[in-house]
Amino acid sequence: MDYLEPCQYSTRLLEKLKLLDNKNVLDFDLINKAIYWAKKYHGDQKRKSGEAYYTHPLEVAYMISEHNLKTDVIVASILHDIVEDTEVTVGMIIDNFSWRIAEMVDRLTRDRPDGTKLSVSEIITNAYQKQDKEVLLIKLIDRLHNMQTIGVKTPEKKEKICKETINEMLVVCFYLNNKYLADKLHDLGLTLLNQFTQQEFSYLKNNNTYPQFLVA
Repeated sequence: MDYLEPCQYSTRLLEKLKLLDNKNVLDFDLINKAIYWAKKYHGDQKRKSGEAYYTHPLEVAYMISEHNLKTDVIVASILHDIVEDTEVTVGMIIDNFSWRIAEMVDRLTRDRPDGTKLSVSEIITNAYQKQDKEVLLIKLIDRLHNMQTIGVKTPEKKEKICKETINEMLVVCFYLNNKYLADKLHDLGLTLLNQFTQQEFSYLKNNNTYPQFLVA
């Protein structure tokens, strides 16, 4: 595989970024480098749908550009699974990208150097405690894309993911004051679970009912 060769996902992402970047704030050399790394290191990994795994982080970056048009955030989105799923280390990202990009990727990585594995709730809690809204945004978009492509998972896995989304992700949307993502995740959750009513969602939103992990 020629990792430098454009694909439909990288082409789509770059075209969108160029369209949005009317103030010339993006570093396209760094973004292209991240795309290369995603293709190279995720390599032949596949999603459960059979698609190349690198298509997922490229789609996350595509979606996140509508909410945050910063080079570091776009690059961290592209690399968000690379430490967890490949031989790439946080140190390699520091050396080849930046400390901040490495920090965001590290905060999104569930597999820790000591052999433990963080839960999604712990990832969110850690980012919330550090007031890292960019990491929280990447995690939300990551979940949104996973929800949009959830069809190949087992019913049990779907139920677990949807309940986790309703119980933990929606309040993060409220914390970030992002109604668009709250509505998208809520609607997807309802469609897949068919057990959460609009009244329950409205109560959570209107009463600012945050679960314990988001209480400072």
